Amino acid sequence: MTPAFAQALAAFSPQLPLAVAYSGGADSSALLRACAQRWPGQVLAVHVHHGLQAAGDDFLQHCQSVCAQLAIPLAVARVDARHCPGQSPEEAARQHRYAALCDLARSHFAQPAASIALAQHADDQVETLLLALSRGAGVAGLAAMPAHWQAEGLHWHRPLLAVPGQDLRRWLEQMQAPWVEDPSNADERFTRNRIRHKLLPVLEAVFPQFRTTFARSCAHAAQAKGLLETLAQQDAATTGLPPLIAALQKLPTERQTNLLRYWLLHHHGTTPSTAQIQALLVQIAACRTRGHHIQIKMGSGFVCRKGANLYWYNPQVLVQKP
Repeated sequence: MTPAFAQALAAFSPQLPLAVAYSGGADSSALLRACAQRWPGQVLAVHVHHGLQAAGDDFLQHCQSVCAQLAIPLAVARVDARHCPGQSPEEAARQHRYAALCDLARSHFAQPAASIALAQHADDQVETLLLALSRGAGVAGLAAMPAHWQAEGLHWHRPLLAVPGQDLRRWLEQMQAPWVEDPSNADERFTRNRIRHKLLPVLEAVFPQFRTTFARSCAHAAQAKGLLETLAQQDAATTGLPPLIAALQKLPTERQTNLLRYWLLHHHGTTPSTAQIQALLVQIAACRTRGHHIQIKMGSGFVCRKGANLYWYNPQVLVQKP
C-alpha cells in the first residue's frame, strides 16, 4: 500500500456501520477491501445496477462473488437511470444512483449504515476540476467534490480524494484481488474519458505534482464556497425563502446572485446557468409594479413571480415547491 493510500485510510474515521458503494471496478474494490480489513464485521457493500449497458449483469455477478468470499453483506438495487428531456444522461444516472445508495444503506441491512463511502480518487477530482474550468464554473464548481457531507440522515465520505488511481490498482495487484473494467471508461466520446486518457498524461509530464496542487486549489475554493453559503443564509434571514422581491432588490447584485443560487440549489436541487441568472436579475430590477410578470427558465424548471415573492417549479413533475 502506497503512503498516500495508507495516510488516507488512517485519516478516515467514519461512523459505523459503514456502507461502501461497490461497483466492482478497481477503485471501489480497493476501498471495500481496505475498509473491510480495518473494520471487520462493520462494513457493508451496496451495488446499483443502472440497466444502461449489457455488462451490468456481469458486474453484479462479480460483486456477489467477491462479497461472498469476503463475507461482506451485499445489497443491490436495480434502477431505471434513463434521463428526462433536458436532463443530461450523467446527471440522471447520478441522481438515481445516490437515491438508491441511500435507500440501500438505510433499509436493507439488519443494522442500518451510519455512513456511506464513495471511491472517487485524486484523478477523479482533477477531472472534475478541469470539467468545471471548461464550463467557466464559479467557486462552487471549482471546489469540485467534497470529502464529507451529510444528507438524508447519513454521513457521506470520499476518503480517497488524495490518492492517485494507479495506487489503488497497484495495491489490488499486490493482493491478487480481481476487479472488473467498465468498457464505457474507454469511450472517448465522453469528455471525462478524453481528459483521463489524453490530458492527464500531459499534466503528469509537465507538472508531476499536479494532483496535490490541484487538490489544494479545490480546498481553497471549498472554503470560499462555505463563506458564500454563510452569507446567503444571512441574507435569506432578511429576504425569506422563497425570496421577497422587494427585499432582494435592496441587496447588491452580487449578493442577489449568491442568494438565488443558494436558494435554487439547496431548496430545489437545480443549478441555473450564468445567462439564466443574469436574465432573472434584469427582471428583478424591473419588477416595480403589481402587474410585472416573471417566468424564466432556471435550471431544470422555472422561476416565476407569485404576489410579492419568487417561486420555482418544475412542470415535468407538476409539483410547485416554495
